[in-house]
Amino acid sequence: MLIVLDPQISPAQRSAIDETIRAAGCSIAEMPSRRGLLLLVDGDLDRLRQVPLKVFAGVSKVVGLSKPYALNSREHQAEPNVVKVGDARIGGGSLTVIGGPCAVEDRETLLAIANEVKASGANLLRGGAYKPRTSPYSFRGLGLEGLLMLRDVGLETGLPTVSEITDPRHIEACVSNVDMVQVGTRNMSNFDLLVEIGKSGHPVLLKRGRSATIADWLLAAEYILAQGNPNVVLCERGIRGFDPAMRNTLDLAAIPAIQARSHLPIIIDPSHATGVSAYVPALARAAIAAGADGVIIETHTDPTRARSDADQAMLPADFRDLCEDLRLMHRVANRSIDA
Repeated sequence: MLIVLDPQISPAQRSAIDETIRAAGCSIAEMPSRRGLLLLVDGDLDRLRQVPLKVFAGVSKVVGLSKPYALNSREHQAEPNVVKVGDARIGGGSLTVIGGPCAVEDRETLLAIANEVKASGANLLRGGAYKPRTSPYSFRGLGLEGLLMLRDVGLETGLPTVSEITDPRHIEACVSNVDMVQVGTRNMSNFDLLVEIGKSGHPVLLKRGRSATIADWLLAAEYILAQGNPNVVLCERGIRGFDPAMRNTLDLAAIPAIQARSHLPIIIDPSHATGVSAYVPALARAAIAAGADGVIIETHTDPTRARSDADQAMLPADFRDLCEDLRLMHRVANRSIDA
């Protein structure tokens, strides 16, 4: 059960509510929110439902929850959430396109890619500074130097930026230099990291774990929301399959499944799902047709020189054509377009 308290609640009113809940054998967990203080109540709820909490002074709303992910459920908030990242808006009927290289390699290359991405009409620039790699011998990013390059190029082009965070110790550096932090598939279950990101209040792109269920994914988002940070965007990037023809299996059914359960925006990453740039356009178009709020796509001016994920990086001309297709599909679906 979720209880929303009136922001003007008095200490006496709060004490009466707490005593009633505990007398029913239930526990209370406090969570800050834009709407005021929230109480997540667990325990003998059947007994507590006999108490008319809705009429208690200081109670604004009582929500009976059927899912363990309380704050991102449709029961808690029926209308879709909108996350603002710089001047961009993700969710609420807007089409969001994020483009850029897998990794920040050098300023000149990043700036060239950013200019191409902006000319194509993309809303945000992506680029990895901290790269979690399967092999310890692979390029793992430029770290803080890469973040600073991304910040400078974002300011020069006017594009909000998103970059992956892999360690709670990098919170300050990432929040200070990029507009949105990304939690990759390997860190979806890094709960200490999720808590610290939640405390920061910074917009976050939360990718689905390679073997995560929908419930696992939404509970990971709950870690961030429970710290008072509502700025969460989900990203489906494919789950681990058995067929080596593609890098992962893109679960397009996750789009309506998420939208039925949660008010959080959801975007699709067809680049990591396929691992093959030629397959990206078809899945990106399918994602928008299925109702996704946007896509995040890897692009590079010269994929042959890319230091990571070269096979899945699109050329700028192909990226530009795809962006036009996505905008057209968005219009066909009768949804508003974020210019």
